[in-house]
Parts: sequence; structure tokens; C-alpha cells
Amino acid sequence: MTDTRHISVLSGEAIQGLGIRRGDVILDATLGGGGHSEEICEKIGKEGTLIAIDIDSGAIERAKKRLSAKSCKKEYIQGNFRQITEHLHSRDIKNIDGALFDLGLSSDQLEQSGRGFSFQREEPLIMTLNDNPEEHALTAEEIVNDWDEENIAAVIAGFGGELYAKSIARHIAEARLEHRITTTTELVRIIEKSVPAWYRHKRIHFATKTFQALRIAVNDELGALSEGLRSAFEALRVGGRIAVISFHEHEDRIVKHFLRDLSRESKALGITKKPITPSYTEIKNNPRARSAKLRIAEKTA
Repeated sequence: MTDTRHISVLSGEAIQGLGIRRGDVILDATLGGGGHSEEICEKIGKEGTLIAIDIDSGAIERAKKRLSAKSCKKEYIQGNFRQITEHLHSRDIKNIDGALFDLGLSSDQLEQSGRGFSFQREEPLIMTLNDNPEEHALTAEEIVNDWDEENIAAVIAGFGGELYAKSIARHIAEARLEHRITTTTELVRIIEKSVPAWYRHKRIHFATKTFQALRIAVNDELGALSEGLRSAFEALRVGGRIAVISFHEHEDRIVKHFLRDLSRESKALGITKKPITPSYTEIKNNPRARSAKLRIAEKTA
């Protein structure tokens, strides 16, 4: 198992914002490379418990290696964070003192998964976050080959905010008439033909938004986020905090509205009036941090 290459974003701000104390029970709902969990273990000490969830078994194995020397008690759970309630109940955990969500795709998944997250290498169009998906799980290949052109355009525009969604969907529909689209390389070539020349030379790669949109659709990421936030907040003790790092406007909108509604119902107090964003230095050292936003709230009832 290779070591993690992932660099956690806004790590110091998130850990500090959670107000972690020794002996706390803290949920890391998105274990990823284990960077946040490593800091959590340092804070909670041997009396505390880390509950670490990831849908990718590879991420769990890498994190176990990274955290092996840490003295905190650890509960590793392979599963979707939309099922937090079930995961906690199955381990007889009634309440937690803090919950952290880092919604970014880890560098390890981008670079090592082989499931089509990266448009910079040739891989099959799978895009499931689960590295061992069920037999009939939705894949990106199914979307681009079997869905109606209008639905593909809606996904790319709605989840990716892609300006040329209709053109990309049209070219996908035309290309699949000749043969089934099965690899990332094929899809990138199609996208390249679908956008104007100036768009192909922007700082952000011209395929970024389409790949993001397909990944979100394949994994129902926004639905999972809504369920996961509710479950984590229900499990929080009064005075416990929830911290969420999002990376695109769709995620951030869900988080913002969720915390706003809790505040209006006097169930939570916003710790961050405005989202915390990475410093210039962090973005310079880790360009993938540029779109990150951190929101924190404390449960009051």
C-alpha cells in the first residue's frame, strides 16, 4: 500500500475551530489521507476516540499506516457518511463531541485510484468513490453512453457549472454513435472538440467541470452530504461543533443553508460568520486549496 500524497486543506483552522479537548469523541467523516485525523488524535490523546469514515478501503489502509503510532483510540469504518447514524449505532456510540467533513477529492484518489477521476491519464470511466462498488452501481461510462443528451447536458451544467454543457453533451451523443465511450482519454478529446480555442487555454483545465459533474452524479454526492450533515448534527452533544470544508458552490450552498436553518431554529450558533478561506501561502503551496471554504457551527440545543 503506497503512502498518502494528500495534503489536507485548512487543517489548522478546522481543528482549532472544532475546539477539541483531551478525551473527546471526534468524527472524521471523510478520512481521506488521514491528515485531519492525525491532528485530531494529537488533540484528543489516548483518552479520546477517533471515528474515521471513508468509502474507499484504500484510503482507510493508508490512514491506518499513517496513524499507527498515534495513541488515541480509533474506530475505522468503511462506508458512506450519509449513513453516520447507522455506523455509530452499530458501534454503540451515542454521542460525539465534534464532527469534521472535508469534501474534497483526495490527491490519492485522483492519482492512484484508476477509476477515472483524473483527466490527465487514461483510465476507465468509472468514478465511483467506493473502490469496490456493487455490481449494478452507476458509473460515468453509463451516464455518457446511455443517458439522453438533454440529461447529460443538465448534469454537466447543474453539477459542474459548465458554460458549454449543451455543446459537450451534443458531441458526446454524436461520438457514442460510432463506438462506446469507455476511457477518460476519449472523453477529454470529445470535450476538447466541444469548446472554443480560448477556453482550452484557461488556467483551469477545460475538462475539469465536466469531470466534476459526472463524479457528483455517479456518487449522489449532494444527496449524501445533506443526509450526512443531518446525521452528524443529531449525534453531536450540546456544545459540540461541526466543521465542513467544501470545494464548490453546490456543496457550500448546502452547508450554508443547513447551518443557517439550524441557527434560525436556535439549534446552532454559527462560529464562522463568513466562510474561512485558505491563505495566499497555503494556495501557493497547494493550488487545489484555492476554492476551499470552511464553515463551523456549535450545537446549542
